[in-house]
Amino acid sequence: MTVLNPYKILLNGDYSTLIVVLSAATFFRSMCSIIGYNGKNSAAPLIVDSLKRMEYRGYDSVGVATFDSGNILVRKGIGKVAEVNKNLNLGQMSGNIGIGHTRWATHGGVTDKNAHPHSACKKDIAVVHNGIIENYKELKEELMSAGHTFVSETDSEVIAHILEIHYNKGIKEAMIETCKRLRGNYAFVAVFQDGAIGGARYEEPLVVGVTNDGYFVSSDVLGFLEYTDKAIFLENGDICVVDNSKLEIFDSQGRPIAHPITQVAWELGDIDKGKYAHHTLKEINEQQLTVIHAGRQDEAVMNKFCDVLVNAKDIYITGSGTSHHSALIFKHMLARFGKIRAETVVSSESKYALASMDSNSVLIAISQSGETADVLDSVRLARDQGAKILSIVNVTTSSLARTSDACLSTNCGPEIGVAATKSFTSQLALIYNITDRICKNCLATEKAEFVIAVENVISNSASSIRAAAQIKDASDVYLLGRSLHYPIALEGALKMKELAYVHAEGIAAGELKHGPLALMEKNTVVIILNPHDATFNDTISNAHEIKARGATVIGISDRKEDIYDYWIEIPHLKEEAYYPIVEVIPLQILAYQMALAKNVDPDYPRNLAKSVTVR
Repeated sequence: MTVLNPYKILLNGDYSTLIVVLSAATFFRSMCSIIGYNGKNSAAPLIVDSLKRMEYRGYDSVGVATFDSGNILVRKGIGKVAEVNKNLNLGQMSGNIGIGHTRWATHGGVTDKNAHPHSACKKDIAVVHNGIIENYKELKEELMSAGHTFVSETDSEVIAHILEIHYNKGIKEAMIETCKRLRGNYAFVAVFQDGAIGGARYEEPLVVGVTNDGYFVSSDVLGFLEYTDKAIFLENGDICVVDNSKLEIFDSQGRPIAHPITQVAWELGDIDKGKYAHHTLKEINEQQLTVIHAGRQDEAVMNKFCDVLVNAKDIYITGSGTSHHSALIFKHMLARFGKIRAETVVSSESKYALASMDSNSVLIAISQSGETADVLDSVRLARDQGAKILSIVNVTTSSLARTSDACLSTNCGPEIGVAATKSFTSQLALIYNITDRICKNCLATEKAEFVIAVENVISNSASSIRAAAQIKDASDVYLLGRSLHYPIALEGALKMKELAYVHAEGIAAGELKHGPLALMEKNTVVIILNPHDATFNDTISNAHEIKARGATVIGISDRKEDIYDYWIEIPHLKEEAYYPIVEVIPLQILAYQMALAKNVDPDYPRNLAKSVTVR
C-alpha cells in the first residue's frame, strides 16, 4: 500500500513561545462508536464486524438498524457486541443499508431503551450518535409540547425527532435544519425510510470509507479498514448523504464540498489478539517492537520539530491522564539534557493556564487517538490566539493531526485495550528521540542497551506475576518515586485504578513525611521505584521508614535489597534516563495480573472508554 501523507509541513518562522500538548492515550471524558453502510452487500454482518473492531470506544450496549423493503428494523440491547449479537442475531438482519452503535453512557442509565439506534414517532428514521447535545433539555421540552413522545433518557433521541420534523423537505434539508438546532459536540449517522443514510459532524470525528460498491460512514477508520483503505475525512460542520450509491458532501448552507480521497496506510487492520488472552497483554508484549518504531521518523519533519523547540522562548507542556505523565517526563528531559525550561499543565486546565498564547506561540499536541476533547479544546484555544500547531499522534488521520501544521507519529499501531500501555512507552521513546536530537546524540550510545532491556523485562515477568498474587486483595496501594520515577509512580497508580479497580496513589518520595507517612501501617502495600541511580539512597531511606511502620514493600529495581518484601528485577542501564520505560512495564503487568485475579476484563474497564471525545 502506498503511503499518502495529506498533511502539509508549515514550520517556517521563528516562534518565541512553544506550547507542547500531550493527549491521553487513555480516557478522560467519553466516546461511542458509530457506523453506517450503504452499498450492494448485506449491511448487518459488516456493521457487526465493524462494531467489534471499534468496541474499545464504548461497550455498555449495542444496537443495529437496517433498511429493507421500505421498513427500518431496530435491534439493540445491553452488553458487548458478541453477547448482544448472540442474543438478538444482529448480524442476520436483512437489508443492504444500515447503521450501528456501541455506547458509553453519558445521559441516562445503561438500559435497552437508552441503547442506540433511536427512532422518532413515525419510526421512519433511526439515529446513532457520539457526543453530547448541550441543549437537549430545551429541545426535548419543545418537541414534547409539539406532541412528540420520547422513550429514552438520552440526549441523542432529540436528533431523530428533529430529523422527522424536516424529513418531508428531503434528506438534505432535514440534515441541515437539524444541525442548525443542535448545540454541543456531535457526530451522528441516520438511516431514512427511503433507503438513504446521512451523517454530520461538529467537533467529533466522522469519516467516509469508499468501496467499489458503496460507502461506510464511521467514527473511526478501524470501522471499515478491513474492507477499504480509501477514506474521506469530513471537516467540522460537514454533512454527507449517501443515496442510491451516490455520495454528496455539503456544508451547513447546502453548498457542495469536495474532499480528496486519502489512502490510509497505517497498519490498522491487524487488531486480532492472536495467541494472547487479551488485547492488553498483547499490547504489553508488543512494546519491545513499538519502542523501536517510535524512533523511525521523517528526518525533515523531525529536524523542523526540534528547531522550533530549541528556538522557543517559552514552552508549556500539557496533557491528560497517561499523557500528562509523559509531559512530566518530557519536562525533565528537556531541562536535563536540552537545558530548556518548560512548564506542564493538565489539559483540562488549559483554558485557565494557557491564556497568554499569541501569534509567536507554538502548540505541540501529542495524542494516541488525536480525538481527545480536552486536547482539541487546547488546540482551538491556541488557534484562536494565532498559535501554530504541531502534533505527535498515533493516528495520523485524526482530527488533531489534520488540524496541525506538522505531525510526527508514535508508530505503535492500533491499541485496543482501553488502558494505555504501548502508546505510553511509544510516547516516551519519541520524547527521548526528540531530546536526543536537541542534545546532539547525547543518548544515542545507550539505545541498543535500552531496547534489549525492554525485551528482558517483558520476557522475565515472573516476579511481577508473583507480586500480583500477593497483593491482589489489597484495598490501597501506594507507589513512590523520585525525579523521573515520580511520573511513573503516577502512571502505575493509574493502571491499577483502571485495570484492577484498586485505590492507588503515586507519591513523590520526598513528600513522604508531608502527610503520606501517616497512612503507612500493617497491610499497607507500597511499591518503590528504585533503580540504582542518583535517587537510589534517598528512596531506600524512605523504604526503611515505611517498613518500620509495618507496611509491605515491593521494590522495582536492578538491585536487590533486604528491605524489599518482594523484589521485581529490572535490568541495569548505564543511561538512567531510560529507566522510566523499563520500570513502567512491570507495573503494567502487575495491574494486568491483579485484574485477572479479580476476574475483571482488563481490556474493557468499567465506566471507561478508550479515547474521550465529549465533555
